[in-house]
Amino acid sequence: MPKIKICGLTRPQDAQAAAELGADAVGLVFYPQSKRYVSVPQAREVVAALPPQVAKVALFVNASAESVRAVLAQLPIDILQFHGDEPPEFCCQFGKLYWKAVRVRQARDIADAAARYADAAALLLDAHIEGQYGGTGQSFDWRLLPESMPLPWILSGGLNADNVAEAVRQTGAAWLDVSSGVERAPGIKSRDLMARFVRQAREE
Repeated sequence: MPKIKICGLTRPQDAQAAAELGADAVGLVFYPQSKRYVSVPQAREVVAALPPQVAKVALFVNASAESVRAVLAQLPIDILQFHGDEPPEFCCQFGKLYWKAVRVRQARDIADAAARYADAAALLLDAHIEGQYGGTGQSFDWRLLPESMPLPWILSGGLNADNVAEAVRQTGAAWLDVSSGVERAPGIKSRDLMARFVRQAREE
């Protein structure tokens, strides 16, 4: 049964619904250019609505080390997710597990990232859309996934209730990451869409 991360939460009621529906992790976006950006006070409200067993993931895109540390000092973050061009030595300096997003165009992108970010807790495999760092609603070609991966990995990019069952069948993904596929508007999640996604992902 795949684990599920619902990313880009901006409202405590959506966080509560995600947890009730069985999400294993939620993502908070600290990238000011994102439509799903949250300030620390906003994020604090979201986190307060979550039970302890749901992992809190903080997403950054080419942020400064100071801004990452400022978030960590104010919020109980479990995992850092780096979605930009951060080198491995940047990602591993905070004493937290980290996931590194890989924008996939070809199979070599995955292999290169697995070698370069060998100390990552997981690679998050997303679609490559020029000039955008995630949250695009686009999928990459799942046939590019290698038969074996040296690191744990998370399937992301363009997932929704209509394609997630097939995605799990095709890829065998142990982790799924969804954002726009369960939204009514950017950053505003739909309980019904989240429920459908979880049900289809786990074929309940």
